[in-house]
Amino acid sequence: MESPLKGHEVPRPNTRDRIVDAADLLFYQTGFEHTSFAEIAAVVGVSRGNFYHHFKTKDEILTAVIDLRLNKTRAMLRDWQAEGQGPAERIGCFIQILITNQSKIVLHGCPVGTLVSELAKLDHAAHDHANALFTLFRDWLREQFVQLGRKEDADVLAMRLLAQSQGVASLASAFRDAEFIKAEVHQMRAWVQSLTPAA
Repeated sequence: MESPLKGHEVPRPNTRDRIVDAADLLFYQTGFEHTSFAEIAAVVGVSRGNFYHHFKTKDEILTAVIDLRLNKTRAMLRDWQAEGQGPAERIGCFIQILITNQSKIVLHGCPVGTLVSELAKLDHAAHDHANALFTLFRDWLREQFVQLGRKEDADVLAMRLLAQSQGVASLASAFRDAEFIKAEVHQMRAWVQSLTPAA
């Protein structure tokens, strides 16, 4: 009997993709500078020769990791755009990621903020590339605030929300406090609600 799953199998990630996925996680957990080729190769389970076949330098891996994060962020923003019933609800999707990822944030901070901050300290050439992640969120949030009727100060509001979310992630990680995240998310949701025309 023919398998009902035939023709619908999920393709297994190739070696390059597995390397990038492993590097993405390690860069987040231990930092770009403190992650070695050997650590990434060990997680993936590939030989040094196979590893170098795909990436010659750690900077090449960093570029691939940033591209991966940019693609995932664009897909997430498209999902929020499709699922949200209005701008306030869509902004709520952005705020909700603090709750969705709270256990990781408490341990390691925000994956975007920590990477951008580290690359800035290193004066790394990829800093602007990584900062494009923040720009994606800023542009998307600005558009939501425009649709909320706040065209004149939409960018200011977008930056305020970005700043608050980064501050919450940073302090929650510093104090290892998940309850702080929940309380701040509640405040951010109330703030957005206060900006809606019906408020």
